[in-house]
This record gives sequence, structure tokens and C-alpha cells, in this order.
Amino acid sequence: MRWLIRKCPQCSSYTLRDICPYCGVKTVTPHPPRFSPKDKYVRERFLIRLEDQVK
Repeated sequence: MRWLIRKCPQCSSYTLRDICPYCGVKTVTPHPPRFSPKDKYVRERFLIRLEDQVK
């Protein structure tokens, strides 16, 4: 299933379009990735999050 709602990273407005109608920036999906117990990148994401907390 593809998510329909999009969020502009610059002005934080929500839209259904791929380009923000207010500022013209490409929008992103505001939903987190789905969790899978067989995910092979869990360690890398954990280390990145840990580094961000230390900074």
C-alpha cells in the first residue's frame, strides 16, 4: 500500500502532492518505515541513533 499523505520538510505543511504547493519543495512521506523482525539494517539504524544522542 502506498501512503497518500505527504509532508513538506521546509514549511511542515501536509499535502497529497509530490511538490509542496506553498514553497515548491519536494515532499516526503511522514510515516516511519515498517518494522520487521528480519530487518538486516537494525544495527546500523541503532548506531546512527546512538551517535545522534551523544552529540
